[in-house]
Amino acid sequence: MHQLRYEVNLSILFTELPLLERPAAAKAAGFEAVEFWWPFAGAVPSDRDIDAFVDSVRNAGVQLVGLNFFAGDMAGGDRGLVSWPARSAEFRDNIDVTLGVGEQLGCKAFNALYGNRVEGVGPEAQDDLAAENLALAARAAQRTGATVLVESVSGAPAYPLLTAADSIAVIDRVERESGVDNIGFLADLFHLTVNGDDVDAVIVAHAARIGHVQIADAPGRGEPGSGQIGLEDRLARLEASGYRGWVGLEYKPTVASADSFGWLPRERRAGRTAL
Repeated sequence: MHQLRYEVNLSILFTELPLLERPAAAKAAGFEAVEFWWPFAGAVPSDRDIDAFVDSVRNAGVQLVGLNFFAGDMAGGDRGLVSWPARSAEFRDNIDVTLGVGEQLGCKAFNALYGNRVEGVGPEAQDDLAAENLALAARAAQRTGATVLVESVSGAPAYPLLTAADSIAVIDRVERESGVDNIGFLADLFHLTVNGDDVDAVIVAHAARIGHVQIADAPGRGEPGSGQIGLEDRLARLEASGYRGWVGLEYKPTVASADSFGWLPRERRAGRTAL
């Protein structure tokens, strides 16, 4: 059995509750760490909204360990602004805001969703822009010792990063062209599996590049045990390969969120199993 630490993505779990009540719900369920997609409607929220969010995490007594940059209208199909020319300025305006929230809460991992292909712009131009924007974000994140993450995603037909190799190629380009060294791969084992990647081979080839891990079972994206991925074995392989980061629970529960953790004994939720 692996000893990696679990935390809860509160943008997909505990959605039965208002967003600001979810950190306390995660704490009550036995977790000590959480992550979020961008928790605001726009790229630059008001100070009041930021303060309310920060207070909700602090008052719950949980650690924020992962946060997405603003990615557009996720429910409407957007998957990031990094490579989207018409909205690149929004991403750039969001960089310092996101990192500022992270600095207040001690968060060191920030996911920059790449963005869908858009009509009227060639893929090469989008990729050039993405490399430039990821370098900007990484340089800004260096100030607090943080890492910017690049993720391969399923279920979004226009999203170009499907396999681990796709994301690693982007990371390699940004590192080569800009000299930054704080960009990591977000290995979402659900997305990789659905897209046909050989997850075991990915772990062998890229374990040293993985900056964060997220899980859900497949098919269905439910809690572990609801599908056929064999997540425990893969997490054990990750640990054996040297991964020591968090494992984000980013699944759609098949029951009420608080009832969906039966697969995980309460003593394994606290994140105290230091490695």
